[in-house]
Amino acid sequence: MTRPPSGEQFELESGDWRLTVVEVGGGLRALRRGDWQLLDGYPVDRMCNGGRGQPLMPWPNRIDGGRYTFDGKPYQLALTEPLRGNAIHGLTRWAHWRPVERGAARIVLEHALDPQPGYPFSLALRLQYELTPQGLTVRTCATNTGVSRCPFGVGFHPYFSCEPAGTRVDASLLKLAASDYILTDARGIPTGRAPVEGTSFDFRRARPIGDLVLDTAFASLARDPDGRARVELASSDQRRRVTLWLDESYRYLQVFTGDTLPQPERRLGVAIEPMTCPANAFATGEALRVLEPGETWHCEWGIA
Repeated sequence: MTRPPSGEQFELESGDWRLTVVEVGGGLRALRRGDWQLLDGYPVDRMCNGGRGQPLMPWPNRIDGGRYTFDGKPYQLALTEPLRGNAIHGLTRWAHWRPVERGAARIVLEHALDPQPGYPFSLALRLQYELTPQGLTVRTCATNTGVSRCPFGVGFHPYFSCEPAGTRVDASLLKLAASDYILTDARGIPTGRAPVEGTSFDFRRARPIGDLVLDTAFASLARDPDGRARVELASSDQRRRVTLWLDESYRYLQVFTGDTLPQPERRLGVAIEPMTCPANAFATGEALRVLEPGETWHCEWGIA
C-alpha cells in the first residue's frame, strides 16, 4: 500500500463534524461539517504546503537570522526560510507524532523533541484534538524533560474558507477584535506596533477583506467574559460562519491571505493563526514562555 506524504490519517467524527489529523507534523488536514469543508486543506496524496493546519513548536512565525540569546548563551538555528534569511515555524512540522490515545471523537498525539543544534533542549509535546457536536478543541501540552530551562512558544496554521470551492477570499467578512497590529520589515521581522484605528487593518467590525494583502499579526485582543478571544470569518452572503476561539495563553493572532502561495492556490483561504508569542520572540523575549526543568504548560484554542 502506498503511504500518504502526511503519514497515517486519523479520522474523528462527532455529529455532523468530520476531522482528519495526520501523523507527519501532527496537524489538521481536513475539517468538514456536513457538506462544508471549513479548512482550506490539502489532498491525502499531496504533501502539506504553506503550513496548512500545522502546529508550530517550539516557536511560531520567524526568528531574525535564526539567531537568539538565551540565559547568556548565543544560539544559531537553521535558516528554514532561506529567501528571507529566517528560521520559521519551529522544529516539529515534519516530525512524526505518535498516537497514544484514540477514540471516535478524540485523539492524543505525542512527540519527543530532542536536543539539536540551535535548540539544545528536551521537550515532551502532546496534542489533543477533540470533536463535539459544537466543534473542535485543540489542547497543547509541553513538558521540559531536560536539565536546564528552555524558551518555548506555540502557534497553529489552519486556513479557513467560507466561500464556494475555488472562490477567492476577497468578499469574505472578517471580524477580529484587536486594537493593535504589529509592524514588520520586508523580511517579516517586527519593528513595532501601531493602533488599528484609522487603518486598513481595523477589523473590529466585520467587513470584507477586499484586495487587502494580509500577512499581519494582531495584538491586544479583546476578550469575552469567559477569557477567550474570538475571531469570525463569514461568507459574503453570511450563510456560513466559522468562529475561532483562543484561551488567554494565545495573545497574538496572525492573519495571512495566502498571496505568496503558488498559483492557483493564492487567496483561496485565510490562515487565522493563534500564537502564544509574536515573531522573533526568542530574540526579544516578548511573551516568551520559559519552561523550568520538569515544568508542564498547556494552552487551548478551538473552532465553532
